[in-house]
Amino acid sequence: MAFHPAQIIAQKRDGLALGDDQIREVIDRFSDGTLPEYQMAALAMAIFLQGMDARETTTLTRSMLESGSTLQWPQDGSLYVDKHSTGGIGDKVSLLLAPLLACQDVRVPMISGRGLGPTGGTLDKLESIPGFRTDLSETEIQQVVADVGCLITGATDSLAPADRKLYALRDVTGTVPSVPLITASILSKKLAANLDALVLDVKWGSGAFMKTPDQARSLADSLVTTGTQLGLATTALISDMNQPLGRAVGNLVEVLEVLDLLKGKGPADVRELTLRLAEEVLKKAGCPAESLEDDLANGRAMERFEKMVRAQGGDLEALPEPAEPGEVVSASAGYIDSIASEQLGHVVISLGGGRQVMSEPIDPLVGIEILVRIGDRVEQDQPLARLYTDDAEARLAANEAIRNAISITDTTPSPLSLVVE
Repeated sequence: MAFHPAQIIAQKRDGLALGDDQIREVIDRFSDGTLPEYQMAALAMAIFLQGMDARETTTLTRSMLESGSTLQWPQDGSLYVDKHSTGGIGDKVSLLLAPLLACQDVRVPMISGRGLGPTGGTLDKLESIPGFRTDLSETEIQQVVADVGCLITGATDSLAPADRKLYALRDVTGTVPSVPLITASILSKKLAANLDALVLDVKWGSGAFMKTPDQARSLADSLVTTGTQLGLATTALISDMNQPLGRAVGNLVEVLEVLDLLKGKGPADVRELTLRLAEEVLKKAGCPAESLEDDLANGRAMERFEKMVRAQGGDLEALPEPAEPGEVVSASAGYIDSIASEQLGHVVISLGGGRQVMSEPIDPLVGIEILVRIGDRVEQDQPLARLYTDDAEARLAANEAIRNAISITDTTPSPLSLVVE
């Protein structure tokens, strides 16, 4: 049968479902370069506007998975699990969760990404540890997982390569916020890791991609349905991102907060969400969730994290100090009513701690520490945040932006639930 990309684009643009063979051929030809990028961009826009049903989304995900290879593991009875977050401000859960799960005798081959836009990237955070490698080959991935029980690295060139090409197009064509395209992107990479169970942290709120609970629920439903149909035991939590997760926002400052958490200290919300995600994925894998809190308190998770860092070339003893700290104080007294978390992410970018395009370098030493939570009572001139930067000129603008992002009112706001559903 002849392949007519213009007809396929028109079909989807008119709201008609694509056939499985059409979707497979589009992805095959896009992967091998015989489908021009402008035609794939037009199809991505049509999908963005018209959506896809569950069958189409599953076929798209499978086709992107089959564009590359799949990690292979020894047949020794070990279970392989992972977690994915849709991204948020201050979300450093992966750094804590991977070693914690490894203490439960499951293996955690965590394939992560970089930050783009206001939300930070797990790989960028880890690369603030001197020497830490996030470009491991498939052979190295297999070895570290066997030796340590967990690792966090970027996708290799052979894992779901169609996703890498399509994501770059989605970014420049404004089609990133498409539920079927997000679903296929996330799950093609996770399925390529050959997992037994996956837990998803789908966030909503001012610092998340999805701004409402309904949008987050739609994405969570799509991810769980598609993952399950493709044979991966998948579960999801919908969590709140109307304020930063924890206190630290940045790269090095988030690593330092994770080290506190691994010592049994640190912010309670990060610990709570990490434990909930761990319990969910262990349950989905059919494993008892034993001693999770003890593993954080007694140092076992810290030992596993240190072992992972060494195995990936990192040196925790050589961690640098953050940039020069300075306080951002409140202009008035009252209650913290809301925090425009996405604005805080853009402040970090303005200081050089994030990127708008993938080629931009990152300064790992800059960041923010948020000292208040929604509902807190504050007084005039009370510190709201601690800002880390050595750039005096940038500090002035950042101070004002942080102050503007934190709304203070005379009335006590309603409390927020960390895990919504």
